[in-house]
Amino acid sequence: MSDTLWLKLIGTLPAVLWVAFASLVYFTLRGTIMQRLVPRLTAVRALGVEVELAGELLDRAQDESQASVSATARRTALGRLEHAADVLQGGKMLWVDDRPEGNAPLVELFRTAGMHIDIALSTKEATPLFRRRPYDVIISDIDRSGDRQAGIKMLRLLEQYHLDVPVLIYTGRFNPERGVDRRIFAATTAPVDLVHYVIDLMERARLGSL
Repeated sequence: MSDTLWLKLIGTLPAVLWVAFASLVYFTLRGTIMQRLVPRLTAVRALGVEVELAGELLDRAQDESQASVSATARRTALGRLEHAADVLQGGKMLWVDDRPEGNAPLVELFRTAGMHIDIALSTKEATPLFRRRPYDVIISDIDRSGDRQAGIKMLRLLEQYHLDVPVLIYTGRFNPERGVDRRIFAATTAPVDLVHYVIDLMERARLGSL
């Protein structure tokens, strides 16, 4: 073998060694890497929180609410949904509203994210549910069947039974300038805001359970 050929072989040796070293590291750590990454990827896929699907549901909810939303706000809400898959999965929600059809897209969105959601049409229906089951969040309207204080009266029941579950008010007729009840975590008429609030509360619930 000529000296020139030997020099070429020696010159390629560092590159070959680096490839061998990288392969050794990969196959050695592959199990650990996959254990950390696969649950996250599997969770996202299992939850089905894909941007396209979530976007369609959020748009339908927006149409139902007739609340204006900017493209930036929509994009931000979808981004949080995508990254909150493991936070939302397994969460428990009670939604109280006498017109549930208007909330159907958001209910589907949160269920797609792996949350368990019970629906009640009135405080009477909701009471045995929240007395019997622990919820991470309750979403409620205010005006039901002609009673403009129905949602507020339900808050007093929660206090009566010493249930410290956070309540979100989601309604098309909420005026924060008239004051916000002490038991209300937040109130909104916009679906994108509701998404943020639910994620906020689920993050707190997860931290509290650690």
